[in-house]
Amino acid sequence: MTDYTLRELMTIVAARQIRDGEILFCGTGISMLAAMAAKHISAPKSVIFFETGAIDSRLEEVPLAVADPRVMYHTSMNGTLGDSFSVMQNRKTGRRVVGIMGAAQIDIFGNLNSTVIGDYHEPKVRFSGSGGACDVASFVDKSLIFMQHEPRKFVKKLDYLTSPGWLFGPDDRKKAGLPGSGPSAVITNMALMGFDPDTKKMFLDRYYPGMSPQKILDHMGFEVDVSKAEELAPPTRDELAILREKCDPQRLILGP
Repeated sequence: MTDYTLRELMTIVAARQIRDGEILFCGTGISMLAAMAAKHISAPKSVIFFETGAIDSRLEEVPLAVADPRVMYHTSMNGTLGDSFSVMQNRKTGRRVVGIMGAAQIDIFGNLNSTVIGDYHEPKVRFSGSGGACDVASFVDKSLIFMQHEPRKFVKKLDYLTSPGWLFGPDDRKKAGLPGSGPSAVITNMALMGFDPDTKKMFLDRYYPGMSPQKILDHMGFEVDVSKAEELAPPTRDELAILREKCDPQRLILGP
């Protein structure tokens, strides 16, 4: 099948990474849609919650923001920011929490920058900053990261470290006192990237139909291992039907 958009493909790739019973902390846009799709595709017993305090949202319609009243429809609890972050940081539940994130820059160890481009004191671009991203990256057991696959985003050195990935080596998270298992995957508009269990460095896991390992490397600011890369299985008819008909029939997030 080739009748799908890149946004649909990225959403389904992310949904495939979510396991049944996991607790999903997500923001606005494609990350929210991926969490919704996962509940219908691979993880019916997963629980979605938001920093605005809505826990175990039913999400019969896709919300446009974490503060959209639709996130609070048929929840198990409508709490506060403190409640949502306590769920994330509680180690009994935190071992199953998945954070779905995005950023302006990422390095080979999955560290993220969502603060500035250029010098911090005289930046070329200043973004909104961490918000809850540093907390999410620090405390959740597993994080999925959405990125556009461009050299300016996949960089050898971040302009600013906003959210920790594997820091600078295999044992650095532990030495820094950070719980959790760190970043698990990076979903881009070209590929699915993983992290080596020993070195914690990023590698090419799957490249999308129509792409190639060399094209992936050409769109990065650093080299990654491509020796184990395989072509990604495209979305199935069932996956696309669920995404289009149940999750976002109005294409509010998927677009035209």
